[in-house]
Amino acid sequence: MRKDHQLRRLAVGEDTWLWSVRHKHPPCREILSLHHAATRTTLRIVFHDRPGRLVPDGLLHSGAVGDRRGVLNLHEPGVVRRLVDELAAQGRLPTAPGDEELDGWPLFDALVARDGD
Repeated sequence: MRKDHQLRRLAVGEDTWLWSVRHKHPPCREILSLHHAATRTTLRIVFHDRPGRLVPDGLLHSGAVGDRRGVLNLHEPGVVRRLVDELAAQGRLPTAPGDEELDGWPLFDALVARDGD
């Protein structure tokens, strides 16, 4: 059985990202961490608990983020790939070494809106 915090591999074209999902307190939030070994970049996509937004709090399973329109499972490689593709389309994938943190809700909104089309 896979450990929840074990790094998983995602190949996107020529790039390889290592990723994991964690839940942290306080404040309550779900964090998708993406590590690009070649550039030594770490990108943390953070989904904070806020009104109208859902993160795992006993009601949802680990990795679930959502709102009244839908839920994404951050443990699913296909969801992580869609998030990476959305960041690439927006020109927001980091290329310089270091750590970066992004609010995940605008990315969630973009994916859910695309699902509705």
